[in-house]
Amino acid sequence: MSELLNTLMQDARVWQGHRHTQTSQPAEPTGYQVLDNQLGGLGWPRGALSECLLDAPGIGELHLLLPLMRRVCEEGKSMFWLNPPHTPYAPALAREGVNLDQVVLIHTDDEGDFLWTLENCLRSPVTGLVMAWPGKLASRDVRRLQLAAEAGSNVCVLFRERRYAEQNSPAALRLELEPDEQQALKVNVLKRRGSWPGQRCSLAMAQRADLAFRETTRVVRGPWSGSTR
Repeated sequence: MSELLNTLMQDARVWQGHRHTQTSQPAEPTGYQVLDNQLGGLGWPRGALSECLLDAPGIGELHLLLPLMRRVCEEGKSMFWLNPPHTPYAPALAREGVNLDQVVLIHTDDEGDFLWTLENCLRSPVTGLVMAWPGKLASRDVRRLQLAAEAGSNVCVLFRERRYAEQNSPAALRLELEPDEQQALKVNVLKRRGSWPGQRCSLAMAQRADLAFRETTRVVRGPWSGSTR
């Protein structure tokens, strides 16, 4: 029993309010040094769930995952997109170095299918990253997914509405995302394994806006001369 408790404490599974614990659990850097610094030098936990909580899609949450997507491509692993609110824009992903052959897009019809599909994606040995957009999840469902994530030892990010921030969750990492007025993404750490929450940072997303503007301009002008329609 003592050996089990020591293992849990070393892996930061038991929160100790009076101290910070350096977890030995594997993690993937986010690709944003300022955010990794707020996460104790780690990043996206592997073999565990992460939650990104936001009011509406399209504020830069996918850009936040781009560095990890590129690394997954380099490792030859698959990326599963489960029930995204919009169809991913393939040219933009390819332009950012994401191999489209490794992107698997899945839409499910009901909650039961969603949980079954997500669980199997997490357990698959070919998986490097799972991004899922669930509706309402019961605590028992999140615990079930956490066990599947541990078995697969890959990265899983659930994009959920901010109203679920008050709901208890076994996810190892919980980030609250908000846009600001300067095309940046504000990140508030609601929970992280092994330490206090409450860290905040802002990530510049001007490049994302600039790329979108240039792409739109090129499409609107088209190949014809002297027309803007």
